[in-house]
Amino acid sequence: MYLKKPSFWDKQKSILSYLLLPFTILIRINNFLIFKKKKYFSKKLKTICVGNIYVGGTGKTPTTIKLYDLIKKIKNVSTAKKYYSNQHDEQILLKRKTKFLTGTSRKNILELAEKKKIEVLIFDDGLQDNQIDYNLKFVCFDGDQRIGNGLLLPAGPLREKIESLKKYDLVFIKKGNNLNSLIELIKKHNKRIKIFITDYEISKISKLNRSKKYLIYSGIGNPYSFNKILKQNKIKIIDNIIFPDHHSYSNNDFKYILDKAKQKNAEIITTEKDYVKVPKKLQKKIKFIKVNLIINNEKKLIKFLKLNLNDKN
Repeated sequence: MYLKKPSFWDKQKSILSYLLLPFTILIRINNFLIFKKKKYFSKKLKTICVGNIYVGGTGKTPTTIKLYDLIKKIKNVSTAKKYYSNQHDEQILLKRKTKFLTGTSRKNILELAEKKKIEVLIFDDGLQDNQIDYNLKFVCFDGDQRIGNGLLLPAGPLREKIESLKKYDLVFIKKGNNLNSLIELIKKHNKRIKIFITDYEISKISKLNRSKKYLIYSGIGNPYSFNKILKQNKIKIIDNIIFPDHHSYSNNDFKYILDKAKQKNAEIITTEKDYVKVPKKLQKKIKFIKVNLIINNEKKLIKFLKLNLNDKN
């Protein structure tokens, strides 16, 4: 079961964070063992992992899809995600938009890709996997969330200490209010790491009537980014219903959403990720937005990918 991210994770001073600090030792030990353990490394294909050290809502899946679109022009590429029964939303999106592989372990997926003679395999999530290693390791951040309170789970939102950036190759940062300070922090721990700024634009925004009122709902890692992009496009939001990330919607959930929208004489908008869970009989009553990921200096990124995915490397 997924829970909503606790608000104290983003507060610099919180009694709860201090009380939970002793439990972060478990994450420290786990990360140390993962780092020391010898992992499987494929010599038959190139691997990329798009992950995060901040829990949830950093844009891993859209970034994975964007990288697939760039790399498919030069290599036989596939995306991959370890199978989780409660993450069907992301798996469905990857399957719809890319050539996609899944399995019960990332090592099994990698071995399957080798048999299929895939040249490049992009993993959505898995930087902390204890079985396999990758050619390239990319970390995603959100420029608004930054690194929260900077503490490890469960005292804060970090899977790894910020110092771990020294072992990664590239960072994608979604544009936000704390962008510059986050770049400075990243550079402090890894001066050589490549940094690319990303942003989102709504596809076919003209289909949304700006004169109407909208109720929005989502069950994603960073629901505030969904609210933000709609407001930036002058969409009138009168209510925002937030569910936990990867939420499994019940009939009662949809009844609540529909009833509330009817009471407020509003139309309903959700994310593409949440829309895949809408029953067919309700799909005409709920709209969704598609977003396109924009990468600043995309040509520089393509050059980096070509250089590092070359067979000689």
